[in-house]
Amino acid sequence: MLKNYIKIAWRNLVRNKSFSVINIIGLALGLTCSLLITLWVQDERSVDHFHANAGRLYHVYERNYYDGKTDAGYATQGLLAVELKRVVPEIEYASGFEYASAPGTQNTFAAGNKVNKMTGFYADEDFFRMFTYPLLQGSAANALSAPGGIAISRKMAENFFGGAQQAFGQLLRFENQEELKVTAVFENVPAHSSQQFDFLRNWKDFERANGWINNWGNASPSTYVQLRKGARGDVVEKKIRDFIYRYQKKDPSFRVELALQPYAEKYLYSNFSNGYISGGRIEYVTLFTVVAVFILLIACINFMSLATAQSEKRAKEVGLRKVVGASRFSLIQQFVGEAILITLFSIVIALTAALLLIPMFNQLTGKQLSLPVSDPVFWFGIVVLIIITGLVAGSYPALFLSSLKPVKVLKGGLKFNWKSSFFRQGLVVFQFVLSMVLIIGMIVTYRQMNYIQSKNLGYDRENLVYIPIEGELIDKYSIFKQRAAILPGVLNVSKMRNSPTIIEHHTTSISWPGKPENQTVSFADAVVGYDFTKTMKLQVKEGRDFSKEYGADSLSFILNETAVEKMGLQQPVGQTISWGNRKGPVIGILKDFHFSSMHYSIDPLILRLDENWSWGTILIRTKAGDTRETLSALKKLCKEINPAFPFTYQFSDLEFDKLYRSEQVVSKLSNYFAFLAIFISCLGLFGLAAFTAAQRTKEIGVRKILGASVESIVTMLSGSYIRLVVIAMLIAFPLGWYIMNKWLEQFQYKAGIEWWVFIVAGAVALGIALLTVSYQSIKAALANPVKSLRME
Repeated sequence: MLKNYIKIAWRNLVRNKSFSVINIIGLALGLTCSLLITLWVQDERSVDHFHANAGRLYHVYERNYYDGKTDAGYATQGLLAVELKRVVPEIEYASGFEYASAPGTQNTFAAGNKVNKMTGFYADEDFFRMFTYPLLQGSAANALSAPGGIAISRKMAENFFGGAQQAFGQLLRFENQEELKVTAVFENVPAHSSQQFDFLRNWKDFERANGWINNWGNASPSTYVQLRKGARGDVVEKKIRDFIYRYQKKDPSFRVELALQPYAEKYLYSNFSNGYISGGRIEYVTLFTVVAVFILLIACINFMSLATAQSEKRAKEVGLRKVVGASRFSLIQQFVGEAILITLFSIVIALTAALLLIPMFNQLTGKQLSLPVSDPVFWFGIVVLIIITGLVAGSYPALFLSSLKPVKVLKGGLKFNWKSSFFRQGLVVFQFVLSMVLIIGMIVTYRQMNYIQSKNLGYDRENLVYIPIEGELIDKYSIFKQRAAILPGVLNVSKMRNSPTIIEHHTTSISWPGKPENQTVSFADAVVGYDFTKTMKLQVKEGRDFSKEYGADSLSFILNETAVEKMGLQQPVGQTISWGNRKGPVIGILKDFHFSSMHYSIDPLILRLDENWSWGTILIRTKAGDTRETLSALKKLCKEINPAFPFTYQFSDLEFDKLYRSEQVVSKLSNYFAFLAIFISCLGLFGLAAFTAAQRTKEIGVRKILGASVESIVTMLSGSYIRLVVIAMLIAFPLGWYIMNKWLEQFQYKAGIEWWVFIVAGAVALGIALLTVSYQSIKAALANPVKSLRME
C-alpha cells in the first residue's frame, strides 16, 4: 500500500511539473528561512547557559530612586562582592568584574620581542569557581588568588609562548609598566558567552591602582554572586535590598536598592524601565521566532492554494477511487503522504541552501553558526519539521479532495461553494497581511537607521580619530600633541578621559546656587584637554572654551544646555558651582550633543580641564581626503615617541555604528525576509489565479464569443485579486503601525512613521500581485474559446 501511494505521488509530481516545482521551491524557501532563523534564535538563547552552576549564578544590579524618577543599572560598588560573601550566608561565592582598560580598548602586553594587544578584565579569586571556563593550567582556587598574577587564554598563551604548558609560570609585561606572572591558562572563551576576554587580572591589583574603589559612593564594576545549594534568589534579594546602608548613611533624596537577576538571563533581558528589568535582545528573538513561523506558514498556505488549483484534475481520480471502494481515510493518507513527499524534497533543498548561505548569514549577524549535522536531536527535529509541515500544508487539500462526492465529479465539472472560495481567499489575504507588515517593518527600520546615521549629533563624527593614551603617551602627551598638530593632514588635537561616543561616567556630587537640599541629579562628567570643543566641532552657545590664556581654567567648568536647564540657572556663565571638593566658575555653555545611544535622552553634562590625566583617548581631527597619509604620519610619530606599544586607532563614525549593531542586523534581516515573504505569497497568488482561471474557462469562452475584449477579461479576472490585496491592506496597515510604533518607543530620538510608508507598502504589494496574476489572466483571456466550449 505504501509503495503504491509513493508511486502515485511520484507520478502526480512528474505529470504536473510546473506546479510541483513551484510547490517545492515555495516550501524550500520557507524552510530555508525558518532553519536559518531557528539557528540564530537557538544561539541567542544558548548564550551563558553552558555554565555548570548557571542556576545559582546571579548578576547584582542597583535600583536608584532620585529626582522623582527610578532607574537601574549594573554598575555597583567595588567592595560589594567581598562584603556580600562575608555577610550573607546564602552567598557561597562572589566576584567583582571590571574592564582592565576603557571599554572598546585593549591592553598592551609584551614577552621577549613579542608585543600584542589583548582584551581583559579584573576579577576576584572566586571567579573560576563560579564560571565554567575550563583551566588547561593552574587551579580554580589559585588562578586569581595572588596579586601580580594573571590568567590567560589558550590563544594568548600560544601567541606569546607557543602553548598553554609553556606559558604557565612565565612573565608578561603589562602596559610596559609591571611584570605579571601567568598563574593559569584557560580554554578560549566560547562564542556563546556574553563575557569575551583574553585575560583576567587579580582584583587586589585593581583595588591597589584605584583608590576610589574604597568609597561606597562610587559605582562602576559589575558584581556576580553564586548562591549556595537550596538558597532562593528571591529570598536573598529581599535580604540584600538595603545592604548598601550598612556602609553609608541613608539620603532621602537618593535611595539605592540592590536586586538580583539570574546571570543566564542578562544577555537577553538587559533593558530597564522604571528601575525594573524590561526586555532587551529577547524582543528581537521573539520577533524573528514569529517571523520564522509566519514565513513557513505562508509557504504552507501556498501549498494549499496550489493543490486546490489542481483539484479539478484530481477530482475524477478521487471519484473513481471512491467508486471502487477507497475510504476517505485512505484518500487522506494518500494526499497527506504526497504533501510529506514534497516537503521531503523541499527540506533537502533547504538544508543544501542553508549550508551555502550560512557563511553569508554569519557575516550579516556576527555569529558563528553551523548546521549541527552530528547531533541526533537536530535530525529528530528535521523529521518532526517534515511531518508537521506536511500535515499543515496537506491538511486542507486532503480533507477537501477526500470529501468530494463521486457522483457529482464523475457526472460533470467540479463546482465549489462560497465557503470553499472564502477559505482560499482568506488564506491569500492572510499571506499578504503578513507580507505587508514585513514591508512596513522594513521601511520603518531603514528610515530609523538612516535617521540615526544622518542626524546632527551636535559634533562632527567624520574624520575624527581616537588613539588610546598608553605607555609613553601618558607622560609625553604634550610633546605628541605639539608634533601631531603640525602634520599636514591634522587640523586639531585634544584628549578626553573617555570616548566621546559614549560617556558612561556619572556623578551626583554637583552643587550650584539655589539647589534644593533634597534634590539629587545625576550628571554625565568628562575630563578633557585644551582644544576639546574645537576638535569635536562642538558649538559654544555662551561663554568660551578652555584656554591657556586663562591660567585658572583648571578650576573652571563647562556645562551643556540640559545641565543648565536642570540647574535652573538664568545666567549660568560666571556663576560658581561645585563638583565634589572642586569649586569654580562656569565659563561656557555647549549646545547639547549626543554622547550616548539615541535610545536615551541627552543627560546633563559637566566638563573640567585636566591635561595631566593619565589615561583615556587622544582625539585627532583630520583633513577630509587625507586620512591614509595622516594615519601613516601618526603611526610614524607614535613609533618614535611610544616605541614599546603598537599603533592602534579607531574611527569615531565606526564606533558610533557599533552602538546600533543589533538594529542594523534587524534592519538587514527585515529587508531579506520581507522580500522572501512577498515572493512566497505571490507563489500562492499564482496558484489561486490558476485555479480561478481553470474554474472560469467556459465562462471566459462564452464572453469572448459574445464579443468581450482581452482587456475586459483581464480586468475582470484581476479585479477579484485587487480586492483581496486591498482587504489585506486594511488589516496590515493598523497592525504594522502598532508593531513598529512599539519598536520605535525604545528610541528617544526617532524618525516616526509617515503616512507615505503605508502607501509605498500597499503599492509594492499591489504592484507585485498584479504582475503575478497578469500571466494567468492574459493566458486565460487569449485562450481559444472553441477548445473551452467543445465539450458543451
